[in-house]
Amino acid sequence: MKYEEKLALLESNLKGYKQMALALSGGVDSTCLLLFAQKVLGDNLIAVTAVAPNFAPDEISYARELCLKKGIRHMVVDLGDEILSSFAHNPPDRCYLCKKAIFSRVKEQVLSQYPEAVIADGTNLDDMKDYRPGHKALAELSIASPLKEAGLTKSEIRRTLKDLGGDIWDKPAFACLASRIPYGETITPEKLAAVYKAESALHDLGFRQVRVRHHGNLARIEVPPEDREEFFDSGFMDRVSALVKDAGFLYVTLDLTGYRMGSLNEEIEE
Repeated sequence: MKYEEKLALLESNLKGYKQMALALSGGVDSTCLLLFAQKVLGDNLIAVTAVAPNFAPDEISYARELCLKKGIRHMVVDLGDEILSSFAHNPPDRCYLCKKAIFSRVKEQVLSQYPEAVIADGTNLDDMKDYRPGHKALAELSIASPLKEAGLTKSEIRRTLKDLGGDIWDKPAFACLASRIPYGETITPEKLAAVYKAESALHDLGFRQVRVRHHGNLARIEVPPEDREEFFDSGFMDRVSALVKDAGFLYVTLDLTGYRMGSLNEEIEE
């Protein structure tokens, strides 16, 4: 299907909704769907942002500011630290448990105010290529994924968001902070906060795409392969080490392979 046909299908599908409540994370996919859906649904669009320890505070802030700027109704569902109890033991299907717990709460609150709303998220076609058991939870809860249903890929979504005037169209992918903690290791608010603080420090140094994997008191930094040479300077390494240790780690290491999506899933694949 051609790109233009996919957009036409997306528009047609959205027109079939009386109301849509979109889970807005502040990332590229949900932001693209938000701006596209506003053109189609107008006031029948509601954005919903969940606040939890495993979601980056800056993405939540962006979601708030975007809805305020665009005049879009915005529900903020604060799930508190206790939401972690659903998936803190961190099994290989953590993403399923997390999505099920969070979207169950979101769905309950949304439908109590907007009983006719279709609840949707920003899953795209490319998301189906990685190990993501959370898709099962979305299906069980009847969460719509209009971008995926229209066959839109990540690159096409970036193109669409750019055309819509979205300022984050080229923003690197950013997953839930819990994805930085190896399966079987308990997830805590403190570990998530340490990861977020360390990654924020690396972003401030100019790295757009970065992951800090939490291995107990050791931080394993992943940057794109082409950015690894930045660490060849000893002074720079000392600076990074100090910043990451300040975030709560004792040891700091660089993954020599570089960033790749879902690197902690490699153990499952093996």
